[in-house]
Amino acid sequence: MDSIGGIEWRVSEAPVPYEEALRFMDGRATAIREGTASECVWLLEHPPLFTAGTSADPTELTNPRHFPVYEAGRGGRYTYHGPGQRVGYVLLDLEKRGKDIRRFVHSLEGWMIDTLAELGVVAHRAPGRIGIWVGEGPAEAKIGALGVRVKRWVTLHGFALNVSPDLAHFGGIVPCGIAEFGVTSLAEQGKQMPLTRVDAALKRSFLSFLKSLERSCKES
Repeated sequence: MDSIGGIEWRVSEAPVPYEEALRFMDGRATAIREGTASECVWLLEHPPLFTAGTSADPTELTNPRHFPVYEAGRGGRYTYHGPGQRVGYVLLDLEKRGKDIRRFVHSLEGWMIDTLAELGVVAHRAPGRIGIWVGEGPAEAKIGALGVRVKRWVTLHGFALNVSPDLAHFGGIVPCGIAEFGVTSLAEQGKQMPLTRVDAALKRSFLSFLKSLERSCKES
């Protein structure tokens, strides 16, 4: 484990069961609020599974492969997690970072876009659509998902970047409720790379993400 600016930086090499991640986030968020633990970023993979956000619509889940489905407690709808996808759980104290949830989400999107740029992929936000996107027109597709929860001004959950997952697994849901666009990955975009390279790019872009939140705090 490492730290950046006093924020613990954790990376798990083996897939982490979803229940374990939920327990960790809940306990760590409480400890952060109580001042007994540092803020934390945790990078990991999960076994194949679906998570349901607070706006999940059961009609958007078909699940022909019978993957486990978990209530996530975060915002959003159904999301897939699995091998080849870098999940980042971001546990930060917004009480000292401006108490601006919208700015936090915007900064999180910016962190993903900056990271993808370092990896040679041009990505963007799409008005009215959740997530991070690449391409345009009929070729536009989703490469990253976001979903957050805020508990007593401490953030939980975070983002998922598709590095080299089995994209057929997304067929068991309507990802984030958006049926008219496809899902893509770094591998499908011609960028084959190990997760360690993605982690290094996330780490290099992290300070810019924090500075974005600091600007929010100064402006509030």
